[in-house]
Amino acid sequence: MSLIEELRQDYHRDVCQTAVFLKKDTIPSIADVGSSLSVNLSQLILEQINRPVNAQSISGQTAGKQFEQATQSFLEKAFALLAHLRPGEWQFLVQGNISAFEQYKHLAELDRLIKQNPELRTAMGDYLVKPDVVISRMPIPDVIINGKQDLVQSGGNPRLTPVRQTNSPEPKPILHASISCKLTLRSDRSQNARTEGLNLIRNRKGHTPHIAVVTAEPMPSRISSLALGTGDIDCVYHFALDELLNAAATIKNEAVTEMLAIMVEGNRLRDIADLPFDLIV
Repeated sequence: MSLIEELRQDYHRDVCQTAVFLKKDTIPSIADVGSSLSVNLSQLILEQINRPVNAQSISGQTAGKQFEQATQSFLEKAFALLAHLRPGEWQFLVQGNISAFEQYKHLAELDRLIKQNPELRTAMGDYLVKPDVVISRMPIPDVIINGKQDLVQSGGNPRLTPVRQTNSPEPKPILHASISCKLTLRSDRSQNARTEGLNLIRNRKGHTPHIAVVTAEPMPSRISSLALGTGDIDCVYHFALDELLNAAATIKNEAVTEMLAIMVEGNRLRDIADLPFDLIV
């Protein structure tokens, strides 16, 4: 078994133990109890994962936070394995305020002004997005840049890029990725991932970070509400896509298999194991 597969299994174990429990002794908490299709799909997914599920009920808020923590841990460990493909000093945070990052540092002052003026807040809304999981890269000191040969010298070009640490008196980490974690997609709040993505795109000064959504939602129709379409998020990643595809094949529901095929073949839905590799680009 590959190291990535081992990490994927560890991720499934963490999610099952900390974010998922059984309702009425047999129904996984990620299922919609009012939908037999959702129940069947979620049961088949967990059967294939074959990891212990939490024995006690978990509140929705707690389950969501545990899902974020498990996803952050998986990505940090996967990045460590991919260091030879994407070297750098990386940071992995849960609930990071975007004004702490280079592309969005100007929003801190804007937020201060908005808080002082209620009318301004009404007109402009809230600019300070707090993504569930953020990945950032620290600016690089000259000693590292010149590690193999003299590429830069003190006072010389390039003098404006934030990647070079000496270009700023107060260097800030550069936001590399914003990951929205939605254990299920059963409410309008799941659509705020799109709003967050649009805010990150519109309000940046510099390059756009990767913008992705991770979910354990079993229903393809609900996943498609986020996955289909382009512009606000890069892609949706399922915590167990292989298992979901197998579950869909088992129940032989044509609408389910067709919707999954549309999303997968259209590069709008991928597995959690794909995410760290997509993020090294």
